Amino acid sequence: MQTVAAYTALNDVAAERAAKLFQQGQDCIYRRTDRFFARLMVFQWLAGIAAALWISPKTWAGASSQTHWHVWAAIFLGGAIASFPVFLVWKQPGRALTRHTIAVAQMLTSALLIHLTGGRIETHFHVFGSLAFLAFYRDWRVLISATLVVALDHFVRGIYWPQSVYGVLTVSPWRWFEHAGWVLFEDTFLFISIRQSLRDMLEVAARRANLEEVNADIERQVGERTAELANSLSVLHATLESTADGILVVDYQGRITNFNRKFTEMWRLPQEVLAAGDDQQALAAVLAQLKDEETFLRKVKQLYARPEAESFDTVEFKDGRVFERYSQPQRIAGKSAGRVWCFRDVTERKRAEAELENVHKQLLDTSRRAGMAEVATGVLHNVGNVLNSVNVSTTLVSEDLKRSKAGNLARVAAMFREHAADLGAFLTADPKGKQLPAYLGQLAEHLTGERSALLKELDLLKKNIEHIKDIVAMQQSYAKVSGVIEVVKVTDLVEDSLRMNAGALTRHAVQVVREFDPHLPEITVEKHKVLQILVNLIRNAKYACAESSRTDKEMTVRVTNGDDRMRIAVVDNGVGIPAENLTRIFNHGFTTRKDGHGFGLHSGALAAKEMGGALRVHSDGPGLGATFTLELPLRRS
Repeated sequence: MQTVAAYTALNDVAAERAAKLFQQGQDCIYRRTDRFFARLMVFQWLAGIAAALWISPKTWAGASSQTHWHVWAAIFLGGAIASFPVFLVWKQPGRALTRHTIAVAQMLTSALLIHLTGGRIETHFHVFGSLAFLAFYRDWRVLISATLVVALDHFVRGIYWPQSVYGVLTVSPWRWFEHAGWVLFEDTFLFISIRQSLRDMLEVAARRANLEEVNADIERQVGERTAELANSLSVLHATLESTADGILVVDYQGRITNFNRKFTEMWRLPQEVLAAGDDQQALAAVLAQLKDEETFLRKVKQLYARPEAESFDTVEFKDGRVFERYSQPQRIAGKSAGRVWCFRDVTERKRAEAELENVHKQLLDTSRRAGMAEVATGVLHNVGNVLNSVNVSTTLVSEDLKRSKAGNLARVAAMFREHAADLGAFLTADPKGKQLPAYLGQLAEHLTGERSALLKELDLLKKNIEHIKDIVAMQQSYAKVSGVIEVVKVTDLVEDSLRMNAGALTRHAVQVVREFDPHLPEITVEKHKVLQILVNLIRNAKYACAESSRTDKEMTVRVTNGDDRMRIAVVDNGVGIPAENLTRIFNHGFTTRKDGHGFGLHSGALAAKEMGGALRVHSDGPGLGATFTLELPLRRS
């Protein structure tokens, strides 16, 4: 049952292969057993002749003798019985005809031997031995042929020649049936043995077919994996060769195990050095090209001494080239087997970085100057506004002096000098003299009013001049501290920025709202940079409000603290910013004003970044105002 189950469990291809293997096994057994019986036939023929010569070589008639006819029967009949099967084995091995012929011939040989031995019971065992040998074919049909021949031989000779087969002159007519029964008894066991043997053969064939299928599948998988591996290696090699980095792989015995073409081009190594595969030779060849040979060599030795270490550094050449060097262990099956060196030529990048750094410094300097220019522009605007007030006050004083009646005092004094001799009579009797006291009272009152007005204008003029002095002094103080980091109060910087824009805010009727968190800490910054940003933001907010044509123009300056950062927000209710402009508003040269240069916000963003902060913008859209927020760290790192 297991054999049948194993066979039926196979797929169609495997079942067909198992059947073919089973058939091949049977054919091999048939041919092998054919050759065995061919040799056995010849041996039995010779043995029959020997038996005939030994048992009854001669027959006697009185004093005369001659060769016994048994001898001739053994020679010629035995030869005839053996020759045809041997011929078939030679010409048609493995054929069914050959098997059945051998079975018949084998039973006839047994009959001949039984006859030659006079029907001895011991010779009958040759039949049973022959049946056992015929079972080698593992073909029950061969046993049927042999059994029929045995039964027929015993039946015929038992009737007509019992002494030849049983060794007695008379026997029971059913004696042949007894012998046939014993033959069938043996056949039964031989049939069972053949059936079991065939089952075993079929199971072996099924297992072999299954194994062949598994092996074929394994070979197919191995072939696919081999092809994949070859493809992977090809891709890996192509990738290795196409990379911009020079790659070198060295094992811990100092042998170069792999490298790419870029490595040889970068290091300009002779071909014979690479062909030698010696890391020390390659190392000696590259040292002469380096600026600092000792540092390079020391780093290499340190990494070889620490197999698990990783490293990154820069290598400078005498000819000005610069390489970045990466090194990490090469791991195979989780174990460090060598070291991988990667070299990247960054000469052009370093040059570009140096140029970019120079440009950046120039840009920062320009930004600082532009920022100071913004501050100076604000100062000039405020000074101009104050000068307008000074001019108005000066004009008023001048016109008041021109209209002053103080000159009438000279005429009164002249009249007094003219009537000095009779001053009393003049004041009491003369009509003009009588009017002088009242006139002098009115004149004194008028001059007192003029004096008050002039004092008021002069006081305003003094305040405006002081304001000019304060603005100029403030600008000078910030200009002097350029680049100096100080601890300051943010609110002081905000108030200074508002004062510098006070005149413009007043002229455009922009109301300023201050929202300062209480207990704000001091911050460490460069005052002039923060000032230039705030002046620019307040000035832009003023323009945004002025262009909105609103009557309730308002700008809120909000100062908050949180997350170790100070935030100064300048919020206006002006024209707002379209969404498409929010991403480029800090770009150099971008502006929406006709007379703008597009540098203020850009320089402010650069200055904020340089101080470790940021300048951000938010607007809900056109007509909805905007919020610019300057973030600054409390402490400069």
